[in-house]
Amino acid sequence: MSAGDMFKPKLLEIAGNYSRPQFLKDLMAGTIVGIVALPLAIAFAIASGVSPEKGLFTAIIAGFIISALGGSRVQIGGPTGAFIVIVYGIVQHYGVNGLIIATFLAGVLLIILGFARLGSVIKYIPYPLIVGFTSGIALIIFSSQIKDLLGLTMGAVPADFMGKWKSYAAHIASVNGYAMLLSFATIAIIVLWPKVTHKIPGSLMAILLTTIAAIGLHLPVETIGSRFGSIPSSFPSPAVPRLDPETIKQLLRPAFAIALLGGIESLLSAVVADGMIGGNHRSNMELVAQGTANVFSAVFGGIPATGAIARTATNIKNGGRTPVAGITHALVLLLIMLIVGKWAIFIPMATLAGILIVVAYNMSEWENFISVLKGSRSDAAVLLTTFFLTVLADLTIAIEIGMVLAVFLFMRKMIQFSDTGTLTKMDDTDDKEPIANYTLPKSVEVFEITGPLFFGAAYKFKDAIRFIEKGPRVVVIRMRKVPIIDATGIKTLKEVHKDFKRRGVKLILSEVHSPQVLKELKDTRLLFAIGKANVTGSFEASLKRCKEVL
Repeated sequence: MSAGDMFKPKLLEIAGNYSRPQFLKDLMAGTIVGIVALPLAIAFAIASGVSPEKGLFTAIIAGFIISALGGSRVQIGGPTGAFIVIVYGIVQHYGVNGLIIATFLAGVLLIILGFARLGSVIKYIPYPLIVGFTSGIALIIFSSQIKDLLGLTMGAVPADFMGKWKSYAAHIASVNGYAMLLSFATIAIIVLWPKVTHKIPGSLMAILLTTIAAIGLHLPVETIGSRFGSIPSSFPSPAVPRLDPETIKQLLRPAFAIALLGGIESLLSAVVADGMIGGNHRSNMELVAQGTANVFSAVFGGIPATGAIARTATNIKNGGRTPVAGITHALVLLLIMLIVGKWAIFIPMATLAGILIVVAYNMSEWENFISVLKGSRSDAAVLLTTFFLTVLADLTIAIEIGMVLAVFLFMRKMIQFSDTGTLTKMDDTDDKEPIANYTLPKSVEVFEITGPLFFGAAYKFKDAIRFIEKGPRVVVIRMRKVPIIDATGIKTLKEVHKDFKRRGVKLILSEVHSPQVLKELKDTRLLFAIGKANVTGSFEASLKRCKEVL
């Protein structure tokens, strides 16, 4: 793919090849997704510790830009549940203004990542790590909604996980039965409504029915209006955040967390969408679009945005196949905000809590969690470490430590796979070319390295060579099963060659098939030091060279 195509928005692909029937399908899908996104945008904003209109601003502005500039044909962007944990923490520590600056910086970071062509790299985040922090986020979202789910009369909910539950336990006597009834009614409607029809989203129906019930029966429950006041029906004036070196330094870490999570979730969503429509997204262009969307979301006082897997799937299932559907979804949200947004103040907080409980359950991926847990111990270790750090510490720390742990465990597997042995003393009857088929000259010792010769495995090679008998005049090291070698491996080979040279032993490297290994030998001048004639492409050639040396 050329650089021009790599950074070409998918919207431009439909120019001149867009039919009226597909336009009508996109229009319908976008309208449905816009209606689905309405309660979620409000709920995610409130759960994140900001006012509800900020969720709407984000869904409209970021949703439009992600579809217009994105590298996926069907991606739907906006605020998501994954960001609740990060956003809530930033608001608690740095305030809403700090969140806006962090979102702006995260957008810039995503744009840089996209133009640096790192989109394909982000896709290779270990799966156990993704399941770990996603499940952790789901548990935190569930925990954050207990106050509104039960209608507890209490002050601000503590930010830390254990503090939340201690506070809930201390105020459990203040349960509001009406709020609890509305919460469970909301959950029941969302779960059961698809059996009635898929045309109208269950979350929207839950909001309509529970709000009407709360108003008609004059239920004493907290609403959006009683907590936040009126919801603006227009956008705020755009304002670029003021940045200075000290502010950037302070907020760079949370901005990086937003960028990393946004990049991971958006590309995961794009991959899922590709599987559903048989498409192929442009990961780098998607990151650039996500970054631009977050920059503009911050400019208008919004919160972080990314690709939303559930809304993207809803778009596809309702016939959306081009970015026009995503753009329509943003415009539908805009119309709803302008026309009926003022009525959102009557929505009970218990209803939004019920919606978020369902979101948390869907995010939990409990089946995948159990599946990974039953797998290898290393995958389970990464899963549990990431999960518990997400819940008890911080999402950024969880991802950082989870990645480091995954890398170390992978290295451990590679070290276990790597081996060095003396073939003249090994049972190699399973080999296609066993040593027994050859007549080895006297004073020749044959070793074989299996697996990557990197810093983690070099010590095993060194230990094996250290116990070499004093008799051999020539040592052949077979490298047919060495796919890669790093600087430590090269250094180890240099030390071995130097030691052999001092002892009058000739070193021959046999079956160097890997282009990477051969290149490293040339670039580091080790090929010259050993002698080109002493680096052979076959075992027969190495034996012939042994006879010449002897």
